[in-house]
Amino acid sequence: MEPGEGPGALDLHGDEEIIEVVELGPPGPDDLAEEMEDVDFEDEGAEEADAEAWDSEDDEGVEDGMEAQDDSEVTFSLHSASVFCVSLDPKTNTLAVTGGEDDKAFVWRVSDGELLFECSGHKDSVTCAGFSHDSVFVATGDMSGLIKVWRVDAKEEVWSFEVGDLEWMEWHPQAHVLLAGAADGNTWMWKIPSGDCKTFQGPACPATCGRILPDGKRAVVGYEDGTMRIWDLKQGTSLHVLKGQDGHQDPLTCVASNQDGSLIMTGSVDCHAKLVNSATGKVVCVFKMESVTPKAPISEGEEAESNSVESLGFCNVMPLAAVGYLDGTLAIYDLSTQSLRHKCQHESGIVQLLWEESSAVVYTCSLDGAVRLWDARSGKMISEYRGHSAEILDFTVNKDASIVVTTSGDHQAKVFCVQRPDR
Repeated sequence: MEPGEGPGALDLHGDEEIIEVVELGPPGPDDLAEEMEDVDFEDEGAEEADAEAWDSEDDEGVEDGMEAQDDSEVTFSLHSASVFCVSLDPKTNTLAVTGGEDDKAFVWRVSDGELLFECSGHKDSVTCAGFSHDSVFVATGDMSGLIKVWRVDAKEEVWSFEVGDLEWMEWHPQAHVLLAGAADGNTWMWKIPSGDCKTFQGPACPATCGRILPDGKRAVVGYEDGTMRIWDLKQGTSLHVLKGQDGHQDPLTCVASNQDGSLIMTGSVDCHAKLVNSATGKVVCVFKMESVTPKAPISEGEEAESNSVESLGFCNVMPLAAVGYLDGTLAIYDLSTQSLRHKCQHESGIVQLLWEESSAVVYTCSLDGAVRLWDARSGKMISEYRGHSAEILDFTVNKDASIVVTTSGDHQAKVFCVQRPDR
């Protein structure tokens, strides 16, 4: 015990000894009243409470009512650790695939949470999972780079391959072709189930994010060194490279394209979102987030709160784009004037955002465990759905925007009905 600690040290400190005494024995009413005045309960102990909330398996001790309110219709709870990813089958939107830290992936029915089959054989956290465009195949990928493809109707594995550490994976929008980015900088493309393969060699650093453009002929890939490349998938050549001042100064975190693929947006740890003309490879504009008012001074041993672009996307029905930041800011940008239209603040970091297919409504999920719907025209929140007792790590919305499926650090996936008569 350090000098000046313990019950005998009452004279040596200011207010701290009161807190020590409370821990060591039951306080008298006067001590308690004094403590209530001295301690700011908003900040002090909030982190500890949160940590306890994440650890607790049952409803007790969860702070902020995260567990008390459950707006979900269906809970899928076969995972035994954090659930990292979710995808809906594009054809019917009746099946979900989820992958988790328990090295498992499951295909299950959204209507009742009934298990269809397990995608077995992974040896590391399953971080990528998705259905082919026609829902015939489902692919699952783990962190170690093992990718498996299953035929959904037969519930059987039809192909597998091992790359270096896996960063991301995506199906082609019109063909049985799978694209994946690896930590060695390579992007792989396979025909499924034949396994015919092509690689696109990036810089010697991880290919951190990627997206096949709507024309199905090109893909945009972002890298850890801040560069972005547009690849010709047939030729295997790089059409455009953005680097240096045109690229980002920090790793790319996400890429998106608008509906016709004419515009690409890239997001990065450097807090910038860049709008790029996909035909010319030129940067059209850069959206920079003015830094939010600094929080309380950082005490020794604490790290400064970092910020980054975590997710972004284009609206299909209006010239709008949304950018979600780790500091909880949802920024709605007007593409025609290249200006900030709305700033919607969340209490905690945004993990992902998605636009409704046919309206100006944007969905966000965040580290506080809630899904929120925002009207991008007014910047107002439409509704909020809760039910998870830990952060939401991924989510997806079905075609007609009637359900949202979420995955969380609480080992669960949940289905929320979000259809409202007035929308």
